[in-house]
Amino acid sequence: MMNDVQLRAIDLNLLVVFEVLMDELSVARAADRLGRTPSAVSHALARLRETFGDPLLVKAGGRMKPSPTALALIDEVRPILRRVHRLVQPPEVFDAATSTRVFRIAGPPLDAIVTEIAARVNRAAPHVRLEWVPQTQSTYTQVIDEQLDLAYGNARAPLPEGLRDHVLPELKRYVFARKDHPGLADWSLETWLHWPHIVVALPTTASRDAVERCIADAGLVRNVGLHLVGWSAIAPALLRTDMLANQNGIVFLAHPDPNAFRALEPPIPLPRLALRVLWNARLEADPARVWLRRIVIDSLEDLIRRAGSYVDALGPAR
Repeated sequence: MMNDVQLRAIDLNLLVVFEVLMDELSVARAADRLGRTPSAVSHALARLRETFGDPLLVKAGGRMKPSPTALALIDEVRPILRRVHRLVQPPEVFDAATSTRVFRIAGPPLDAIVTEIAARVNRAAPHVRLEWVPQTQSTYTQVIDEQLDLAYGNARAPLPEGLRDHVLPELKRYVFARKDHPGLADWSLETWLHWPHIVVALPTTASRDAVERCIADAGLVRNVGLHLVGWSAIAPALLRTDMLANQNGIVFLAHPDPNAFRALEPPIPLPRLALRVLWNARLEADPARVWLRRIVIDSLEDLIRRAGSYVDALGPAR
């Protein structure tokens, strides 16, 4: 798309405004972030529309919505701006205590993971900002294109060229239920199939597909009672229903009363969860990214250890 617009017609400052507008989806918030007036940002948006021959962002339902052209354009603009920023910035030593950097991370936003990493970053770097972004089919490409500083997720997917990774210890899946669940008295395959299950249904999570394939390969059909798009509601839903959840212990570490649950051995072998942290190979030695990577890896490895201890303390029912 950028090739279709003559380079001399592009003002780099307009692209900076465009990126912030796409982040904020608001002229007022973009103006505040850029230190400009809303009028100046509106004028820049008008010039962008004229340059690209497209409305780019339009008001709908009380907020601004990007056009298909804007969504395609932002994927090209972000890596360009990142590279220009590096060119004009002198090399500097990363000082976590004084840094005001923004780090962008993609990965499953489990409460325990987000809070653990955020707490460690905040203690060491109180002025650093973290941005968690959704995992998509483009996450690997975004890390390669330097739109993301780091990602974590399924370790069983092929690793594209241009990335490096650190594979974490595997997590066993258990069947979790509230501690007074009626199925605990007679735990069996039939019990597991009878009570409804909670499923985290994210289209980009290969881990969920692995569980589904495992069940299908066993010739079984389970009762799914709740589809979620995240993990935060699993524990509350278990406490107020007779549902079951095939999950790992990290999901429950952030709950106010983790001892309110029981972990049961799955009646059929479920695939273990294998995670890895991955980053851009070209920027592997960048001091800031090395610092962030160490915090994320240490946090995840510590949570995996704590999850194992948590399940052991529950005394998994069999």
